[in-house]
Amino acid sequence: MLQGNRRGKGKTVLVAGGAGFVGSHVCDALLARGDSVICVDSYITGSRDNVRPLTNHPRFRLVEQDVCEVLDIGEPLDQIYNLACAASPPQYQADPVHTMMTCVAGTGNLLALAERHAASFLQASTSEVYGDPAEHPQREDYRGNVSCTGPRACYDEGKRAAEALCFDMLRARRVDARVARIFNTYGPRMQANDGRIVSNLIVQALSGKPLTIYGSGMQTRSFCYISDLVGGLMALMDVTPNPGMPVNLGNPGEFTINELAQMIRSMVPRQTVIVYRPLPKDDPQRRRPDISRATDLLDWRPTVPLAEGLGYTVEWFANSLGGRARRAAAPRRPRNVAVSQAAPAQS
Repeated sequence: MLQGNRRGKGKTVLVAGGAGFVGSHVCDALLARGDSVICVDSYITGSRDNVRPLTNHPRFRLVEQDVCEVLDIGEPLDQIYNLACAASPPQYQADPVHTMMTCVAGTGNLLALAERHAASFLQASTSEVYGDPAEHPQREDYRGNVSCTGPRACYDEGKRAAEALCFDMLRARRVDARVARIFNTYGPRMQANDGRIVSNLIVQALSGKPLTIYGSGMQTRSFCYISDLVGGLMALMDVTPNPGMPVNLGNPGEFTINELAQMIRSMVPRQTVIVYRPLPKDDPQRRRPDISRATDLLDWRPTVPLAEGLGYTVEWFANSLGGRARRAAAPRRPRNVAVSQAAPAQS
């Protein structure tokens, strides 16, 4: 029943988690290229505001449903993007059992739907499958260093199980499944209270509050702007033949959390201090993708520098938080932020 990806415009695409941060941008991009989009979301972490501008679009349809329930779509589907899962630790730890079931039962339901429709399927996996990595940077053939019993396991192990389902269905030639391992992504439409480091620091800076850093701040991350990620996801979905292996999608520029905080402080002209709190259990010390596979297979690489993307994101948060924050926001396109483009190696 496995079929190659149907190419060209005019597809019908289901986006699970389509009202979320990443999912809503995927919906926008698909509509812009001429596809019809069915957005499925439970609004547990997604936001109606993210898709409100699309509700009157003639090629957009919204279905409110949890993917843990069996989906029945009464029209042919060409592609399915599975972006349906809480992605920040405070959100996925709020109901860890539901997080695990979203990853496993939800992915199983969507794969079954893809099989019934002979639709290509893209699974949004995560860099969290590498855990607190002993290998740096992280290549797709690295098997990871993950705790299967810790507080992050509902997400880390849930995504690893979802990948296993996808590759089992692919090997059985039942579903044309592709897997993207997404590294830290940021940009407009992030939730102010989602607990991710970029949104936390920007909201605190705009509010004139101390910037909170967990641990020493010397742990590193690689931050990919949302438009770059969406381009990579769509390239992976559309590439022929199916790569048959997971593909890292992220920006290989590596920054310490201290550097990130200083960049944000430079963009928001308020006097803010940095406070340090204990590092959460199992929080990774280093994170940077090796994107050689994405470059070779998809001809994809990120193009938005961190300083530029943060400028767009600060402006969006300033507008969304209201007038007081808007008056504190910096210019939209900071170009010369005095921070190195790669953090020194950390042990």
